[in-house]
Amino acid sequence: MDIFALVFIIGLVSSNIAWSNAEGNPDSFNVLDYGAVGDGNTDDSKAFLVAWKAACSAETGTPEVVIPEETTFLVYPIIFTGPCMTDTINFTISGTIIAPNSPSVWEKHDASQWLAFSGVTGLIVDGMGMIDGQGKGWWDQSCKYHPDLEGCTKLAPTSLKLLSCNESSLSNIRFTNSPQTHVLVRGCNGLKVDNVLIQSPGNSPNTDGVHIHASRNLVITNSKIGSGDDCISIGDYTSNIYIAHVECGPGHGISIGSLGKGGNFVQVENIEVRNACFKGTTNGARIKTWQVGKGFVRKVTFENLEFNSVKNPLIIDQNYCNIRGACKEQSTGVQISNVIYKGMVGTSTTEIAINLNCSRSVPCHGISMESIQLKSDRDGKEVTATCIHAHGQETGVVPGPCLHD
Repeated sequence: MDIFALVFIIGLVSSNIAWSNAEGNPDSFNVLDYGAVGDGNTDDSKAFLVAWKAACSAETGTPEVVIPEETTFLVYPIIFTGPCMTDTINFTISGTIIAPNSPSVWEKHDASQWLAFSGVTGLIVDGMGMIDGQGKGWWDQSCKYHPDLEGCTKLAPTSLKLLSCNESSLSNIRFTNSPQTHVLVRGCNGLKVDNVLIQSPGNSPNTDGVHIHASRNLVITNSKIGSGDDCISIGDYTSNIYIAHVECGPGHGISIGSLGKGGNFVQVENIEVRNACFKGTTNGARIKTWQVGKGFVRKVTFENLEFNSVKNPLIIDQNYCNIRGACKEQSTGVQISNVIYKGMVGTSTTEIAINLNCSRSVPCHGISMESIQLKSDRDGKEVTATCIHAHGQETGVVPGPCLHD
C-alpha cells in the first residue's frame, strides 16, 4: 500500500470516529479518546489535560470529561484550570484515578498537591468512581510519626483541591488513602458536597476529610468520613457553612479551627452542624483557637448530634499554644460567642464529657446548651462537665450545670 492510500484510510477512519462521537454525544470528552491507556501503570496525565482543555474550550452545550468505569488511570500532579467557555462543565469519574505511590515523583512538583481544579465556575465533579492517593509512602516518612527520620516530610499532597471554584459541586465520589488532606476547599463560593465517602486509616497522619478555608456558602451533606484527622475542619475567613447528615469516624471530629495561630484577625461565622453522628472519634463538636489570635467565631449551631464512645464530645479550647498543657496566659484571644448546643445524646470515653475551656482575657459569651444527655461508655462510671470562663444558659443538660451566668 502506498503512502497516499495509507493517509487516505487514516483520514477516513478519523473522520468516521469524529462523526460517530458527534452523532453520539458531542459534549462528551472521554480521556480514552485523547490517549489515556487506563491500565494503572501508564502515565495518563497528558491525556487528562488534553481532554480537559478540549472540554473547557467548548463554546456550546454542556461539556463532560469522562473517566470511564472498569479502568484505572495513573495520574501525576495536575491542575485543571479555568475559566471555561460554558456556564457548566462536568467531570465524571466512573473509573479509578490513582496517584504515584512514590513520594520521589513530587521532587519537581508542589508537594502539597496532586489533583486540583482552579478558577472553574459551574464545575460538577460526579460519578461513582474512586480517587486513591496511595498515601502509605508519605505516611511512612511523616515527621509527625517519624521525627527522627532523616528527610522526614511535614508536607504531603492533598488528593483534591478545589480552588476558587464557584457555584460548583462534588458528589458520589469515593476517596481513599490520601497522603494528607483528602479534599481542600479554598476561596470557593457556592459549593455543594454530597454523598462522598472518605476512608483512610485512623492512624494516618494529617489526613483531614474535608478542610474548608476562605470560603462561603458551602453545603456538605449525606457523607461518611473516616480518617486520621478531622472529618471536617473549618479554617479562617469562612461563613455560611451548613453540614448535615454526616457520619464521622475514625478521626478527630468536626472542628472549627485551629484558628489564629499567626496572631491574625480571625473571621468565622454562621456555621451549622446538624444531624451528625460520631463513632470512636477523638472529638465530637470542637472549636479550637490559639491564644495569640484575634477576631471572632460567632453564630455557631451544633444540633442533633449522636456520640458513640467519643473522647471529647463537646469541647472548646480557646487557649491553644505550642506547648500543650503549659500555655501561659495571654491578653489576646479569639472571641467565641453565640454558640448553640442542642439535642445531643451519647457516650464519652473520658470523665469530662463537656469541656469548655475559654480565655480569662476574652471569655466565651452567649453559649446555649439545651437537651443534652451524655454518659460514660463504661458501666458504673460517671461523667462531668467543666466550663472555664464560659458564659450562657443551659436547660436539661447532663452532666451539668456548668455555664456561668
